[in-house]
Amino acid sequence: QVQLVESGGGLVQAGGSLRLTCVASERTSSTNLMGWFRRAPGKDREFVASVRKRDGTTEYSDSVKGRFAISRDIAKNTWWLQMNSLKPEDTAVYYCASRRGWDDARLPSDYEHWGQGTQVTVSS
Repeated sequence: QVQLVESGGGLVQAGGSLRLTCVASERTSSTNLMGWFRRAPGKDREFVASVRKRDGTTEYSDSVKGRFAISRDIAKNTWWLQMNSLKPEDTAVYYCASRRGWDDARLPSDYEHWGQGTQVTVSS
């Protein structure tokens, strides 16, 4: 059973940056896509970004494109979400997730493994 642990959340002012880290508890040999989701208060969990293990192909939601960057290190079973130019509307609990499938996937139900979440709060 793969376990994922996020870290790096916190409180930041608008325009600032944070870097989230996700570490998998064991070799991610069965993982082909790593992602980040978020859930804002009163809203559903939404896709933020994903990266394909095989070739590093990335996908982003329109709301974060150009401001956030996802990356991975296969040898360390780790992936990151660099968040720049943060806005108050980015405030949410952020979750990392992984799936066996390698094709673009943006629904929470597409992912098999989840972290516990880390809070990101952006003040205006």
